Amino acid sequence: MPELPDVEIFKQYLDATSLHKNIEKVRILAPEMVKNITAQKLKAAMEGHVFESTRRHGKYLFVILDNSPSLVFHFGMTGFVVYFKGMKKSPSHERLLISFSNGYHLAYDCQRKLGEVTMVQCVDAFLKERKLGADALKLDFHDFVHLFSRTRSFIKSALMNQQLIAGIGNIYSDEMLFQSGIHPQKKASQLDESSLRKLFREMKAVLTAAIEARADPAKLPKYYLIPHRHGDRLCPKCGEDIKTAKVSGRTAYFCPRCQSY
Repeated sequence: MPELPDVEIFKQYLDATSLHKNIEKVRILAPEMVKNITAQKLKAAMEGHVFESTRRHGKYLFVILDNSPSLVFHFGMTGFVVYFKGMKKSPSHERLLISFSNGYHLAYDCQRKLGEVTMVQCVDAFLKERKLGADALKLDFHDFVHLFSRTRSFIKSALMNQQLIAGIGNIYSDEMLFQSGIHPQKKASQLDESSLRKLFREMKAVLTAAIEARADPAKLPKYYLIPHRHGDRLCPKCGEDIKTAKVSGRTAYFCPRCQSY
């Protein structure tokens, strides 16, 4: 599932390809994915206008129009955006197709249809309505400590709780905990300030590294866990077999030696 780094890459991609171009036509090919607005109103709000800017919060991407509302993308399990010229190059599972007057198109592809598209007048009101926590890259250490001091969850579950921190999912929570030497089944309330400070630092470092690597596991540092999850299944730091455990219904990958309980 796309996490914060993936959505940040989508944001950068849209910034480089799709801003300040007249929207000539909008086709909605999966109206069931359009939420809280009719497909016709979504189409009418975009045609004849331009995208002025973008904003990302957690796993949500907002594309702000010149007439003030924002198109909202949530990418579900398989969603992404692609900018292209010529319909022969259109992606296989396009659900929303935006055609610009320059002959190019922007498609939202989502094979499993688990994503969401909507339109909002106020981004901040939308975030409040969804009860989303602070974006993981914008959260400061003081607030981070405060959040974890009031939850009884396992640390992995707390990191993935979008109402506490927005943007972190299954894959990157594992990496943050591995780099911090923290077992995924440890309770958040059991961590002392030193451990929380290290986790906070690694949270920022892992997300930044993933963005710089364009979310490609092969381009991540060699001492990262992610490339070894489905590869040799050996810890890149000590050589121990990587283990898995269920944490609140999700599979956690960890090294039992580097992340002893």
